[in-house]
This record gives sequence, structure tokens and C-alpha cells, in this order.
Amino acid sequence: MTITVRPMTLQETAMIIEYFHSATPEHLEMLGVDPSRLPQASHWQRLYAQMFDQPIEQRGGFLVSWLNHDQLVGFSTADKIRVGQQANMHLHVIEASQRKQGIGVACVRQTVELYFQTLKLKQLFCEPNAFNVAPNRTLQKAGFKYVKTHMTVPGPLNFHQAVNRWVIDRS
Repeated sequence: MTITVRPMTLQETAMIIEYFHSATPEHLEMLGVDPSRLPQASHWQRLYAQMFDQPIEQRGGFLVSWLNHDQLVGFSTADKIRVGQQANMHLHVIEASQRKQGIGVACVRQTVELYFQTLKLKQLFCEPNAFNVAPNRTLQKAGFKYVKTHMTVPGPLNFHQAVNRWVIDRS
């Protein structure tokens, strides 16, 4: 495994859109994503183009590509960013066949460092669906600390659900 983690390019954002739009209803439910909240692909791409026109410090999100031997295998997004303070991250391994092989843990560890350096963070949170075992195990193995389980709507694509809050705190 040769993992590379780097800021995503605008062209690669099409992969995020495809990932969600081609996901099965069962996979979206495990992620806590409401399919009716997915923006149309063309609108979503325009939103990403607008975001990429802004300096990183002013963006509502920061996107990271995960590569294994130069092949895109997953991605992470950060939102609820307060530069110099905190952000929330999300993590996704694209292909089901690539999951449960340790790629996620290796990618998350490198992604954490990239988020802390780029966004000058003190705290990084992640709130996966409480019933989605894989990301919860990944976060624990990557050094996140469990905070609590609570009910919330974690993001604009999500439905109300139980999530586990995890944190890495470097304040």
C-alpha cells in the first residue's frame, strides 16, 4: 500500500458527485444520507467551482483526495470550519472492494495532519452514523477519541440520526 493524501482538485470533485449519485439506497442509508437531499449533479459541480474560486481560508469546505498507488480510492471533506479553531471531517472509501483493508486508517491519519496544518486547527471532529461500524472503527484506530453518541442532522445531505462524535484535540 502506497498512500498519498493531498488537497483535491476541482476536476476530482466529479468523483464525489458520482459516488453519492451512484450509491445504492442501502449504502446511502448506512451513511445517513437522504437521497432526496442530493443536489443535481450540474448544480453540485457549480457549487464546487464557486468554492474553489475562494481562498482555502474562506471556503465553507476543504476537500482531500486519497490515493493508493496513484489511484483515487477515497476522499475526505471538512466542513463547519472555523480556521484556527475546529472543523468537522467526513471520510469515504469509494469502492466496496477496497474497504476493510486498512486503507481508511492510513488515509485518515494523513488527512488529520493535512487538516491541522492547512486549517491551523486545535480540534477536529467526525460524526459518523452510530450504526455504521466501519468509520467508527477507523476513527478509533486513527487516534480519535470517542466523545458521545447523540441525535442530530450532521450535514445538508443527511437525515436526523444517531451519530458518534469523535475528536482529536491539540489545543
